[in-house]
Amino acid sequence: MSPKECGRERETVAKAEKQPGLFVADKTVEAWERRRKEVGAILSAEEYGAVPPYVNFSTEIVKKREEFAGKGVMEWLRLDFEKDGICFSFPARLIYPLCSQKIPFFVFANFSSEVPDRYFPAEEIIDHGFGVISFNYEDVSVDRDTFGEGAEKLFLKGERTQTDFGKISIWAWAMSRLLDCLLQRGIADEERIGAIGHSRLGKTALWAGANDRRFRYVFSNNSGCSGAALSRNKEGETVEFITKTFPHWFCKNYGNYAKRESEMPFDQHFLLAMIAPETVVVGAAEKDVWADSKNQYLACKAAEEVYRVYGKGGGFSDEIPKTGKEYGRSGIFFRERKGTHYLSREDWLYYIRLMQR
Repeated sequence: MSPKECGRERETVAKAEKQPGLFVADKTVEAWERRRKEVGAILSAEEYGAVPPYVNFSTEIVKKREEFAGKGVMEWLRLDFEKDGICFSFPARLIYPLCSQKIPFFVFANFSSEVPDRYFPAEEIIDHGFGVISFNYEDVSVDRDTFGEGAEKLFLKGERTQTDFGKISIWAWAMSRLLDCLLQRGIADEERIGAIGHSRLGKTALWAGANDRRFRYVFSNNSGCSGAALSRNKEGETVEFITKTFPHWFCKNYGNYAKRESEMPFDQHFLLAMIAPETVVVGAAEKDVWADSKNQYLACKAAEEVYRVYGKGGGFSDEIPKTGKEYGRSGIFFRERKGTHYLSREDWLYYIRLMQR
């Protein structure tokens, strides 16, 4: 290792040690389960706002037919909600292979309604024996700093307070409702259901998994700032930039930490640790400097101590991640691939392989 690399490694270790601690006292499952509630309350009040509660709904199959050369089925769904006289609906797509056994599933928050699309190699997923239930995130709530047009109208009365939910919490709420759909249908292998999203929707998948333990897997693809990457000493996107550009993603309190990351009583390893003991997989890309692969890796490394109390973890011995190397043995995983900010076929196959294992 060169002197420059040695210096970078020492600097990385020093920075990692400055993160707020996950545990308050003893490192046991019982202590963490108590602490986990506190961590969830912190992230709800200071970053995302709490995920809205369950609302009764009905599901209609609008259309259904065989697709993918006759190897699978696609259904066009509509979810209908009513609360206190206010109604809201959003569409979803359900695909699954033709087989008689329970199917492993992805709950996919996507930027499109199309099946397949640029982020969604649907036939190949079917060929591996997996199903997907997906939705276009803007069908749930538009990606603008406006509240009242989408699902938020079921819950929000008047202007948002400092701690009321942002759009990430609303999209996470929708992911849990699609999970409800799967469980009601009885076609999914309940031990192999994963939440998946890319970029801002990777943040959404993490927050959904942190709040809903029925997701046995969470796949965060290039989620970066305010997702899987530590905010302290971060390269690329910062809390200041993201809260000025996308204030609606978060609760209003989060903007208070612009240029004050060192004062936050939390960091993103809190989010990853909340998913334990379920499996979280963080995917990064070498050229995605904005998302900061190193800080995504360090967040996994910091969250690993919670996985260890469940008898999981391991495989994070490097201080700086190497491109192409797969990290993690059980419960928490990380990989940086070559390339740019994208949810690729390679990413899907990596996530499928981990769930199959």
